[in-house]
Amino acid sequence: MEKINPAKFAQEVRQEAAKVTWPTRKETIVTTGMVFLMVVLAAAFFFVADQMLSFGVRFILGSGA
Repeated sequence: MEKINPAKFAQEVRQEAAKVTWPTRKETIVTTGMVFLMVVLAAAFFFVADQMLSFGVRFILGSGA
């Protein structure tokens, strides 16, 4: 098993970190906005689906209003 050299490891980490391309502020804001939009749409969809299923179950079991 090869011994780990901390200095070489740190150098390799710095080399890999230099290859990372970070998003711009605009890209981050747009992506965050899209995530929030999708969360709202998914929440609305599941709310409507839950209400429809709830109504159906209450209708079938006879406890619907």
